[in-house]
Amino acid sequence: MTTTLFLSAFTSATILPGTSEAALAAFVASGDFAVWLLVAVATLGNVLGSCVNWGLGLYIDHFRDRRWFPVSPAALDRASRWFSRYGMWSLLLAWLPIIGDPLTLFAGVMRIRFLPFIILVTLGKAARYAMIAGGTGWIASLWG
Repeated sequence: MTTTLFLSAFTSATILPGTSEAALAAFVASGDFAVWLLVAVATLGNVLGSCVNWGLGLYIDHFRDRRWFPVSPAALDRASRWFSRYGMWSLLLAWLPIIGDPLTLFAGVMRIRFLPFIILVTLGKAARYAMIAGGTGWIASLWG
């Protein structure tokens, strides 16, 4: 069962669709697993998915001049300015929907070192999953 949570969290951190929050909440509500283990599994899967994005970002810039490249030069420049302005600390927000996945990809494009990347992304994502698990546990205890 935790494999399902891991895969959901992993795909949620990539461009593939995933529902890691719902999966985590369902496992917590079931009461069949230790909450700390579920948070750890979800965090690990989601951070590893973000590492894939970071790795892709390291190499995607080589293709910026290709016709099929999915991001316009203007959009890439805007993202570069934004990331330069807020810096690597913005990686604490990698857990956010919509902007989190591109943020981890762009961290690779900007050549953010792996150790600070992994620390900041892990902190943000672990905090999110801990809050989801805690909230779900609290709600489940109310329903008894």
